[in-house]
Amino acid sequence: MSLPFVTYSRNVFIPLTNVCRNRCGYCGFRRDLGHPEAKLLTPEEVKNILLKGAHAGCSEALFTFGEHPEEVPGFNKWLLELGFDNIIDYLVELSKLSISIGLLPHSNPGILERSEFEKLKSYNASMGLMLETTASVKGHEGCAGKIPESRIRSIEYAGELKIPFTTGILVGIGETWDDRVRSLKTIKEIHEKFGHIQEVIIQNFIPKPATGMASSSGPGIEDMKRTVCLARKLLPSDIAIQVAPNLISPRELIECGASDLGGISPETIDYINPESPWPNLLELRSMVDVPLRERLPVYPQYVKKGWYSAGLKHVIYDLSDAEGFRKTY
Repeated sequence: MSLPFVTYSRNVFIPLTNVCRNRCGYCGFRRDLGHPEAKLLTPEEVKNILLKGAHAGCSEALFTFGEHPEEVPGFNKWLLELGFDNIIDYLVELSKLSISIGLLPHSNPGILERSEFEKLKSYNASMGLMLETTASVKGHEGCAGKIPESRIRSIEYAGELKIPFTTGILVGIGETWDDRVRSLKTIKEIHEKFGHIQEVIIQNFIPKPATGMASSSGPGIEDMKRTVCLARKLLPSDIAIQVAPNLISPRELIECGASDLGGISPETIDYINPESPWPNLLELRSMVDVPLRERLPVYPQYVKKGWYSAGLKHVIYDLSDAEGFRKTY
């Protein structure tokens, strides 16, 4: 498959908190509240990351954190010390801070109610939630946030509100091939109803030390190629297929239909996969056989449609070119 270019964005990764109500069998990011590495970033810490990102020419502030950390006893004390009753209100204020610095927020806060999406919509250029799989797998046992129906409902809420959205599947966590087909068909059906899914990530599971799935094997390149081919066959053409170049070599996957390399950070590590460093731009160019084109966290078609709030308009105008991609100077 010949593509004129593949896209990527430049971002800063902001791990707002690693406290989470879920205990996924493959997750190396989550920390118990009493763990010495458990944290909730302060506004000053977030501001410092945002300023570094702006200085490095980033366009995106990627806010990632554990799902519903307020359900973990003791976490609310941290929030109250910062003057907030809940994590979503805190995220709103940090998103405003990001906009004031000139970075477009993209938030991955886990399962949300429609009212929570409504709060965040005005201050986020795009949002995301990995579907992961529609199957019930051992790695999700006891995780309230990994019930497929709940994740599907959240993705639909975002569609109802016309929020440009990222979702995807996690390959190799115990699902079958038929499960992958069903998961991708579910995403296809949601997009056909709402038209808001801008990219689908096909992400390969990587085992993490000291997790329940540490001894499991991740998918090989042939399995990933087959899955990317499936995604490109099943999903509408206006949805980009994204693969992570810090987790797997993208060259063969681009030949199978992958067209985006996700967010590449010049300033921050991938806190979800800290053992896998981001390639720099020169390394990224050497990993593909087609030109690269930088985009914003909101894809060009949604920039053209005006799927963003008035409060984001000036930042999008400053950062985007006439086609809706990242402006070059």
